[in-house]
Amino acid sequence: MNRRTFHRTVSATALLASSGLAAKKLSLEIGHTGLTWIPLGRPVGPRPPINPMEDPQYVEAAIRDISSLGFYGIELFGNQIEAMEAHGGVGAVLEQHQLPLISAYCGTNLSDPAQRKDGIAKTLGWANLVKKYNGRVIVVGPNGVNRSTYDFKAHKDDIVATLNELGKAVMDMGLTPVLHQHTGTCVETRDETYAVLDAMDTRVMKFGPDIGQLQKGGSDPVQVVKDFLPLVQHMHLKDYTGGAEYLGYCPLGEGKVNIPAILQMMNGRKTAGRVMVELDSPPPQPVPALEDAKIAKAYLLKQGVTFRS
Repeated sequence: MNRRTFHRTVSATALLASSGLAAKKLSLEIGHTGLTWIPLGRPVGPRPPINPMEDPQYVEAAIRDISSLGFYGIELFGNQIEAMEAHGGVGAVLEQHQLPLISAYCGTNLSDPAQRKDGIAKTLGWANLVKKYNGRVIVVGPNGVNRSTYDFKAHKDDIVATLNELGKAVMDMGLTPVLHQHTGTCVETRDETYAVLDAMDTRVMKFGPDIGQLQKGGSDPVQVVKDFLPLVQHMHLKDYTGGAEYLGYCPLGEGKVNIPAILQMMNGRKTAGRVMVELDSPPPQPVPALEDAKIAKAYLLKQGVTFRS
């Protein structure tokens, strides 16, 4: 841990102790995704015997730490929940730490019609597990593309058709599907996001923006959320600075995203999901995941967010 990250962690601990007394309390229950606990990218040395994303130790650590800090729920990946079935299921760990599963991130091929049937079937399999463990939201992550050659106009109709078909199937299960735009995928830019949201059937597919990804993709997150606020049923609360750490992202309050404005827009809204803190974790990770989550909590306390005791 270098000097900067050491002082960052110490400051967060001090803020936690003071409980952020100056801010007016917000009516907003915030959760956390499990992404920070997964070592992204290929690690140095031999390939691990288990895909880190599906390794129970990371799932269990995320649930334990997120619960210990008083967040109101967790989001996992669909394949993580599936992999945990071979280890007794994620439900036992969630129950042990009294933390609800809110949502699952489910990467789905939206742009290739040849993969539509299989992609939807895979996502619905994950949705069945989310329902089994009392989750509420399916976060639909678009497939990656070569952005240098990608032609959005040529794929827009297929993206919308897949979202509509998948959305109806998920809604019929009693869950809420949300589109999650993402850099490096078939839905990245402001124009692509607006075009898809304007064209899809919003009765069956909602919006779950990642505000850090919006910032990284060149959009104004505040404006996007404002323009589609009635459609926003879930959110990844992420900050972005463009630095060398965390794929350019950063702990809340240290980047370019106007987090307070986003919190004010979401304040008091009743949604199917939750606002979920998220921070990517490519190795080497500057500080442990738990410390990153403490930094986020300290910042949110200062903004008037409250947590479970």
